[in-house]
Amino acid sequence: MSLRSLGVVGSGQMGNGIAQVAASIGLQVVMYDISETNLKKALVTIQSSCDRLIKKGALTEEAKGKLLSQIKTTMNLSDMSQADIIIEAATEHLETKLKIFKDIDSIAKPEAILCSNTSSISITKIASVTRRPQKVCGM
Repeated sequence: MSLRSLGVVGSGQMGNGIAQVAASIGLQVVMYDISETNLKKALVTIQSSCDRLIKKGALTEEAKGKLLSQIKTTMNLSDMSQADIIIEAATEHLETKLKIFKDIDSIAKPEAILCSNTSSISITKIASVTRRPQKVCGM
């Protein structure tokens, strides 16, 4: 499987950071959140981060434009149905994460890898609500 696209569930500090890094290496990114306001804030945060990198000489305006063009935002989870990897970066709440994983498992292509950015919840527990526990990982 070649890696070309990434879905990110959650547009907070971790989610928008993951989206930015993925886009910076050329991946197509779909960043999902339940709030349009949060998505807009995430894009502003990414733009500001790029601007800081430009001031340091670590990024060009052209590279910033390309990076930003790689990120699509959505409030429709099914928009990431073709992602090669989907990373969940939502709130650290068990029931929320289990629901997210059930939902992304139902829309993701069969070969997609599902990842959680959890710091305290069992990956085995999360994987158990999917039809692909062998393709669920933590990061």
